[in-house]
Amino acid sequence: MRPANQVFANLGTTIFTVMSALSAEYGAINLGQGFPDDEGPDDVRAVAAKALIDGPNQYPPMPGLPALRQAVAASNKRFYGLDVDWLKQVLVTSGATEALGDCLMALLNPGDEAIILEPAYDCYKPIIEAAGAKCVSVSLEPPHWTLPVDNLAAAFSDRTKLIVLNTPMNPTGKVFTRDELQLIADLVLKHDSYAVCDEVYEHLVFSGHRHIPLMMLPGMAERCVRVGSAGKTFSLTGWKIGYITGPENLMVPIMKAHQFVTFTTMPATQTAIAYGLGKDDDYFHSLASSLEAKRDILAQGLKEAGFDVLPTDGTYFISADFRPLGFNGTDEEFCRDITMKAKVAAIPLSAFYADPTTAPRHLARFCFCKQDEILLAAGKRLMEYAENRKP
Repeated sequence: MRPANQVFANLGTTIFTVMSALSAEYGAINLGQGFPDDEGPDDVRAVAAKALIDGPNQYPPMPGLPALRQAVAASNKRFYGLDVDWLKQVLVTSGATEALGDCLMALLNPGDEAIILEPAYDCYKPIIEAAGAKCVSVSLEPPHWTLPVDNLAAAFSDRTKLIVLNTPMNPTGKVFTRDELQLIADLVLKHDSYAVCDEVYEHLVFSGHRHIPLMMLPGMAERCVRVGSAGKTFSLTGWKIGYITGPENLMVPIMKAHQFVTFTTMPATQTAIAYGLGKDDDYFHSLASSLEAKRDILAQGLKEAGFDVLPTDGTYFISADFRPLGFNGTDEEFCRDITMKAKVAAIPLSAFYADPTTAPRHLARFCFCKQDEILLAAGKRLMEYAENRKP
């Protein structure tokens, strides 16, 4: 029989599935997958419940409900000073992953090249390759995830159609600085390229740092599409509501891609997110500050257990170097070991590289968007694990 699409047919079981199954088998605290363990704001959920009863419950407009598209445009202006035409420059999608897929399918042609910065969210590469384009990886340098300027410049060429930029960055927690963004913008302009900006953690940025959309920089509004996520902003990951902002000339093909992927998104949840984006500043400040406190709880537990903890300035995630514990195996072996023995699950950082053999193999990623008592218990279990390893 003829083979299926080789990109997807050749993909193995993801490490997230493997580690979650192992976590369930051993009754471990699962700090691998990045989703909160609460149910999101009561008022936002109440608006969705009312909209579900009141309707409409039939197909909403393909680009999204006007109320949500207007709210996304207003949010761009409120937080970043970006002037956005909600009719022509905003699209609602069924989650940010769909949004990324729409953008990459709409902008890439076979033979194009797309640059990703590693460690990278795992959907970028297969979508790029399924579009017939070549994925070019540039690795950031731990422990501070420094942008390797010379390597990045060398990755750009006349074949570069776009760069995928994730800031704040999963899995590192890095928030790119204005100077780093300017370097990227200069290369995009020099090579007549575009930028697909994955900014789903835009409101999860911690003290001393600021999220700056690449779209804000001179010359970038015409070359950037910006992806946001209601799931991350309102701790409602199961709702799968994403949105794209971009210039009209890029949004036209992106909307056409969306039309043939999901066409539209559940109207009741769109209504609720439109309401949520209008919440006062206290909500957005408290969201970031509460997650920062959780980061600090887990970071302290990891340090007390003996890990070297890497800096994280945003997102749900923190990485730690396990070599001080005397573990000399790979990161995947370590994550399996702590899941079975400490009963705490994490994700090996090499899973976020196109070629794991070029990745650092001494780092594990932990998720801290959990209840405080869960994070404290995880720290205690890891400390006991480390104590048991001592000769």
